[in-house]
Amino acid sequence: MPIAGLGLHFILAILCAIHAVRHRQNLYWLMILFAFPLIGSLVYFFAVYLPNSRLQRGAMKAVSAAARAIDPQREVREARLAFEDTPTAQNQMRLASALLEVGDAPAAAGEYESCLKGPFASDPEIRFGAARAFVECQRFADALRYLEPLRQERPDFRPEPVALLIARALGGLSRAAEARREFEAAVARFGTWEAKAEYAIWAYGTGDRDTASRLQGELEKIAVRWNTLTRELNEPSERRLRAARELSARQA
Repeated sequence: MPIAGLGLHFILAILCAIHAVRHRQNLYWLMILFAFPLIGSLVYFFAVYLPNSRLQRGAMKAVSAAARAIDPQREVREARLAFEDTPTAQNQMRLASALLEVGDAPAAAGEYESCLKGPFASDPEIRFGAARAFVECQRFADALRYLEPLRQERPDFRPEPVALLIARALGGLSRAAEARREFEAAVARFGTWEAKAEYAIWAYGTGDRDTASRLQGELEKIAVRWNTLTRELNEPSERRLRAARELSARQA
């Protein structure tokens, strides 16, 4: 039994090491994992893997959604006060993110642009946030100007959201063939409801009803298994999908 337990510890360490190598973590994690297999694996799980996992992101989205439902403008007010008191890049990025979450994309884009002129212009979170705001403002060329280098330099950074933003930006620029390839690659790689929904929204908008109908069927099968919380988290995308479907039906 002790030998089996020791083997399990090393298997866990190896799995963590594979994750560390694939996601370009610092090499000192490999020394920690193999020098202290059990403790090292636990530390790696809570310090690196969990904060970047979908479970953690889902929990954070749930908390944010609940707070926005109670007081939609609260985070904007607090972020603005924090930036006025201490005008740092971090506080400006927080303000930009808050503005984007309440739907004020033009104001968010302006704040992000200011961040991009400072010493943290290469920060992936700032570039990603700016690209989100630009896409929502239909400034698609500006979005691609940050998204394409970001994916090339940091392929491990939010790969699915980055891919979907690139696809939406390409679609907005009427680069239909490239947009389709990006959407199909995202669906093939991630297979999530969000990836399929974004592809379906684009397909409805371009009049590709066959693709949209196929994806709609897949989305409905996924949504049947949702609980109340999951449905609330996906409500903004569902609303955009319904609007795209209704518009397509009126134009048929």
